[in-house]
Amino acid sequence: MIKTGQRGRIAARNAYWALPYLVPFMLLGAPTASAASCSADTLEQLRSPAEAATRPIEIDCDLTLQKNAVITVPIAFSGSRASGTTMDCNGATLDGTKPKSRTIVIRSVQRKDGTWDTPRDIHIRNCTIKGDIRIEGLGHNGEAEKVRESSLTPGHTQRAQSIAPSDIVLSQNRFIANVGTPVYIAPGVTNVIVENSRFTGKTVSAVIYLDAESARNRVIGNTFETSASQREIIAIDGSAENLIEKNTFVNPVKGGVFLYRNCGEGGTIRHQAPQRNVISGNSFRYKDWLAMPAVWLGSRQGVRKYCMTRPTASFGSGASPLDYAQNNRVTGNRLSGGVATFVLNSDANNVVSDNR
Repeated sequence: MIKTGQRGRIAARNAYWALPYLVPFMLLGAPTASAASCSADTLEQLRSPAEAATRPIEIDCDLTLQKNAVITVPIAFSGSRASGTTMDCNGATLDGTKPKSRTIVIRSVQRKDGTWDTPRDIHIRNCTIKGDIRIEGLGHNGEAEKVRESSLTPGHTQRAQSIAPSDIVLSQNRFIANVGTPVYIAPGVTNVIVENSRFTGKTVSAVIYLDAESARNRVIGNTFETSASQREIIAIDGSAENLIEKNTFVNPVKGGVFLYRNCGEGGTIRHQAPQRNVISGNSFRYKDWLAMPAVWLGSRQGVRKYCMTRPTASFGSGASPLDYAQNNRVTGNRLSGGVATFVLNSDANNVVSDNR
């Protein structure tokens, strides 16, 4: 049986930034009221077997799952009705490998009048997640049509961030990758915390993807054991002011943390550069002899076919195909085994120190 529970509050609302050029890390928005416990009807829907055409079960309530429960239907937290909710899996499994949809999606919803209804302050913890979590606002990725349309005019970063979910905490989960990206933070999403979790399984993509115009997210105290056959573990693509700290990367042969900016892929201008990020106190442990860099600042610099056909403008990647991965700090990281380049700094004005 699935049991209901009470919600927690976001931990670590205080700022952690101590760097002179970084603004204080503040979780934005007024506190939300405590959510009610889930109804018997919602609990019964969660018990349903998954089918290919199953629509996500909408969660706008607090719940605690039974430890041995296996939920196979997709789950969604949509709009402000989902704000202030906590899902504590208590060790239960969310198996998204059967339905042809996301395991969990946290999303903003566009109203009929064109305005957006945005979820904030959502906690997901103690889950085994087979599949992925996608957090999305204006669009599901950088090439989504509404993202592309917005990107063609100034003010895109601010628009994307005002529309997207924020203040999301993913804590003490186990992610089992299944080809795709286990945690995808879509354009404009801010103030997501991914902490004290373990990543396993296999993927052909990045394990955590911070997409364009996202900012102020934290990846802290996680262990990455996922086999990523084609990509780096964490992609910082036009995302700014993020903290990647005290994580363990096990044999990241295709790369650890790469910072870059896609220059017009899908016809979208990327406005924000991957700047003012902090990568500190992480451990990179290699088993294979040769590997890609543990950290690469400016990993693309316009060397992509779509850069040749990118839309042009006086701003962002419309003005230049380069990454501008600048004003970042990479300090106090440790590498053991292999002969990977520790930090490859392909841009200017970055602080790289005490990495051994």
